[in-house]
Amino acid sequence: MPSWASVGFQNAHSPLMEQLIFFHDHSMTMIILIISIISYSLISLTTLMTPNKMMIESQQLELFWTISPSLILILIGMPSIKLLYMLDEVYSPNLTLKTTGHQWYWSYEYSDFKQTEFDSYMINSSPSTNMRLLDVDNKIIIPMNSQIRNLITAADVLHSWTIPSLGIKADAVPGRLNQVNFSCNAPGMYFGQCSEICGTNHSFMPIAMEVIPMNFFTKWMKTSLDN
Repeated sequence: MPSWASVGFQNAHSPLMEQLIFFHDHSMTMIILIISIISYSLISLTTLMTPNKMMIESQQLELFWTISPSLILILIGMPSIKLLYMLDEVYSPNLTLKTTGHQWYWSYEYSDFKQTEFDSYMINSSPSTNMRLLDVDNKIIIPMNSQIRNLITAADVLHSWTIPSLGIKADAVPGRLNQVNFSCNAPGMYFGQCSEICGTNHSFMPIAMEVIPMNFFTKWMKTSLDN
């Protein structure tokens, strides 16, 4: 959940976001190691009073600075390729959600059920969530530990549907359907915002998703269909 003055990632609540954070930590470890070695080498060479000026060549050093960059690229590239395939992997969905971006609100439709669609507008912070500029009047409700397929498009200009704690970011393009698959492994409220500059009120079209157990979702959907 977003918090005030936060500079790091939000807590991961999906397998995809867990892998993204792992890859970030792995890459940062490699980068810090490289910077430390180079900084140490520069400081040592510039402060050394009696450098070896007679050393013209060194086969060992040439071998080291030829092989080590290749190993570093492999160590960073292999997890990156694995994560890239995970982002595009499509599972058999338990639920399909269609999202349409407008200036400046979102429309949602549960494609597996008849007449289950609504618009979602930003509201003032409510006492229950106290999320300024993030709460909405109609939240998305999805079941926990279920594969969700979200079909995303736009009715006017470019938008971007983003929920950071789930590792989701997909462009909403007029005349085109983009697809993103995700699942959430913990119940709760999850917030996001449009991440593509789409006009005057771009900052005021948040995304709010509530994740609940499957039995509660079934009851909620039955009540919605009855009404």
